[in-house]
Amino acid sequence: CNCSEDGTVSLDSCNETTGQCECEAGYTGLQCEDCGDGYFSNGTTFCLPCACDSFGAVSSLCDSSGICTCKTGVYGPKCDECKPGYFSFSTTGCRPCQCNNHSSDCHPQSGTCVNCQDNTQGPRCEECKYSFYRRPGAALTEICEPCPCSPVTSTGSCHIDSSGQPVCDQCRPEYQGPNCDKCRDGYYNSDSICVRCECNSNVDPRLSPRVCDPDTGQCLNCANNTAGQHCEKCAEGYSGDGRASNCTKTDHMTPTPTSVPAHPEELSFVSGSPIQICFVNVLSFYLSAVRILPTAVPTTTAAPPTSTMTSSPNTTTLLTTATTQALATTLNNTTTATEVSWTQFNIIILAVIIVVVVVLMGFVGGVYMYREYQNRKLNAPFWTIELKEDNISFSSYHDSIPNADVSGLLEDEASEVAPNGQLSLSAPMGMYKA
Repeated sequence: CNCSEDGTVSLDSCNETTGQCECEAGYTGLQCEDCGDGYFSNGTTFCLPCACDSFGAVSSLCDSSGICTCKTGVYGPKCDECKPGYFSFSTTGCRPCQCNNHSSDCHPQSGTCVNCQDNTQGPRCEECKYSFYRRPGAALTEICEPCPCSPVTSTGSCHIDSSGQPVCDQCRPEYQGPNCDKCRDGYYNSDSICVRCECNSNVDPRLSPRVCDPDTGQCLNCANNTAGQHCEKCAEGYSGDGRASNCTKTDHMTPTPTSVPAHPEELSFVSGSPIQICFVNVLSFYLSAVRILPTAVPTTTAAPPTSTMTSSPNTTTLLTTATTQALATTLNNTTTATEVSWTQFNIIILAVIIVVVVVLMGFVGGVYMYREYQNRKLNAPFWTIELKEDNISFSSYHDSIPNADVSGLLEDEASEVAPNGQLSLSAPMGMYKA
């Protein structure tokens, strides 16, 4: 019979007429040496079943390696799963993923697209992600474009208006415009960021909704008698605190008329408090310094003679009432390009007073130091004492007083002073004390 040892039931049993051996399952041939349909062998093993999937495989046959022939969209050695990009395993095979060309992969059972590209999302990658848009009428296969809305100036999302243009859904409070790229009323652009106008509450939004220039931040139409870049100071002719909105009209001080003596020698101090007198004199000095007053104050024909008062040893010149009136008239009538506010005036006067005080203190200190030096130089004699057998000799030498008086050095009345300034004692020492 010559039956195969691996594929036959009995080596010595075969058909007497044909010689066909009785084969094991999976084997075929006259001597049971080949694998049957649905089985395979690589030549080194027994015949093994192909085990092809009945849904995914075209048939139950496989090649010598055991690989089955798969239907469309199916793969695997046994054709039991969908290929990448396919889903819905069935008797007809697998269907391709429906991702509108924005993904090549989907869930093998549900078909839900995964890893959507081109800024898309959704089960079929048919939607645009947040802050992206697709123009109306565009195919779902087209990519989604980013919204022209910055997340700094808006929520970042947008929609398509009736004209087909993208419009930001919601601007932040500081911005406005279709793309939220402009500053809203009450704000201005500062380094590409809208910042609230700084006008110190001196601009009425009802009268000037813009409040300030959108590019420079310059406040528009300052109210409450204020002025400046941010309406922070009082306008011309007003004083106070502009930031607190309490600017009031400046009242110019008018001197009180007084009678003027007929003769200059009878003139006394200008009537009024010392503060008023000081103010008038300092004001006259200051206006002359800044060249607001002319060199000579004009007076009317009815004005009395110039009022001066001379005292010894110093001469003091004071403005009389007529001069004060002339000064006020000049201030009101003089037109000049230089305008000085009361605050600047006070600062300048204070600076002048401080400088004068410092100079006087320095002068007084210098005089004091010089006098001290002179006193030390005059009152610093050099004394020598010579002890001899029965007497004591005192000698005084001084660089400024050659013949110093030493008569008062000893308390004895009998002391004698030599012509050269030397004091000689001939009495015992115990009788005198220095």
